[in-house]
Amino acid sequence: MTTTDSKPLACPLATRPRTTLALIAAACFALLAGGVALQMSAQIQPCPLCIFQRYAYIVVGLIAAAGAAHGGRYCVSRLYAGGVTLAALSGLGIAARQVWLQHNPPLESSCGADLEFMLESFPLTQALPMVFRGTGDCSKVDWTLLGFSIAEWSLLCFALIALSGLAIAADRHAGQAR
Repeated sequence: MTTTDSKPLACPLATRPRTTLALIAAACFALLAGGVALQMSAQIQPCPLCIFQRYAYIVVGLIAAAGAAHGGRYCVSRLYAGGVTLAALSGLGIAARQVWLQHNPPLESSCGADLEFMLESFPLTQALPMVFRGTGDCSKVDWTLLGFSIAEWSLLCFALIALSGLAIAADRHAGQAR
């Protein structure tokens, strides 16, 4: 698809990769702040999967902030955008697992050990599978907005971030003056 002056149409996100990466970083840190504020105001304790999603937002935000600050040639912007996409896909996988647990709760709904106890008591190779197996508290829906749980909103946010990063990474002209 081309315009009348024979220039290819580009994704608006990809035409300004530094701005898009800065917006992604700001969104990640705003989502983290909102999550902590909600936790404090509604007295909600995050489950292990929620905590891992927070870590994913931190990683995505730091990569995006580094990409926005670094800028430079289009291949550098694409590299940072690829990192953002991979980290966002990791967060998306964690959020998808929690959404699945919320819609298919375990038959025995017992709250398991918290993340800190698991990581202190078991080697990482045993603790991670326990976290992703989920416990009763990972399947509990404590709060909703417009009928969607926090995990469902997180799934949506990670998907949008991954698509934004992919748009930059896929644009072979990202970061070049147009």
